Amino acid sequence: MLTDKEIQTIKDHQAQSIKHRALVKEQLEMIYASNWFNIWVPTLYKGKGLSLVDGCALLEELAYWDGGLAWTVTLCAGANMFAGYIDPKIAQTVFSDPKVCLGGSGRVGGKAVWDGEKYTISGVWQFATGAPHLTHFTLNCFIYYGDEQQVDAGGNPLVYSFFVPKDKVLIHYDWDTFGLECTASHSFSLENVKVEANYSFQIKPEHGQVDEPLFRIPFMPFAEVTLLVNYMGMYRRFLDLVEKYFFDKSKDTFWESTYSKQRFKLVDECQIGLAGDRKKTTELIATLWDKNVESPIAENDLLLQEIALFSRSVVGRIRERVVQLFPLVGISGAQRENELNIVFRNIFTATQHSLLNIS
Repeated sequence: MLTDKEIQTIKDHQAQSIKHRALVKEQLEMIYASNWFNIWVPTLYKGKGLSLVDGCALLEELAYWDGGLAWTVTLCAGANMFAGYIDPKIAQTVFSDPKVCLGGSGRVGGKAVWDGEKYTISGVWQFATGAPHLTHFTLNCFIYYGDEQQVDAGGNPLVYSFFVPKDKVLIHYDWDTFGLECTASHSFSLENVKVEANYSFQIKPEHGQVDEPLFRIPFMPFAEVTLLVNYMGMYRRFLDLVEKYFFDKSKDTFWESTYSKQRFKLVDECQIGLAGDRKKTTELIATLWDKNVESPIAENDLLLQEIALFSRSVVGRIRERVVQLFPLVGISGAQRENELNIVFRNIFTATQHSLLNIS
């Protein structure tokens, strides 16, 4: 799904983005030109409007070539997808910018106080992927009317999502991880920022503002499958690099006679297992999409439970297999600039994400 030029650009600038600890100009220009941040944005807002199947296939391929870039595209495209839930008039204006990029936090990190005209927002949120190049930050808040906290119909604290322009946000440059460095997933905060009511939204099918299949899918399975394909893309690259390392080692007659049979068999088993998981993932995504095209999928549909369990089990297997293989790639795998080491670091940083972490 990528052109040779795009692949070459990704490869040429991976090391630079790691050193820079953020995506660099050449990567961002490629993303804007390809409209990758807008893969889920409706075409009426100048997005690509991809199906879940096609979009996930693209994300998996990006993750194969550079997990950090793919993770950034995935999280930012996932936030831009909120275009389908926000006020259409505002969406039309915001997404007229070809470089529009939303991103933020899925956790509740603050409070929004309603005074009858506007919300006043204060709080701190972590892990806003792509923070340096975001045009708007997304966040979740507990809702207050004056001093009184609001509750929903079930008696639970009421939570709304908001998006605010970057000039109202303070970025805390605190992203310091050993992998996914270029995602620049810094914390951010707001202090008594006033926001119009139409800058709030709810990421629920019943609150969708665009009548398209994507916005009738509950957000959780959407998030699960889009992250899952990232893990699989990175893992597929890892296995190919391990296999290449074994081929190079096979030039040594002692290594070839002593280790090659067992180790190639292990890689083959991993590749076969991954092929099965990729096939199953594609089937689940296609089923989710097709069922939802026919009619809005119910939140208690057994398919959603299957996706939740399967995605976490796949990530668990990936983590176990990488731990099993990594000690076999020698000191070269411990060199920070070796791609094997880069992919290893990216995978293990990604597995700390709370969504599919099954510790």
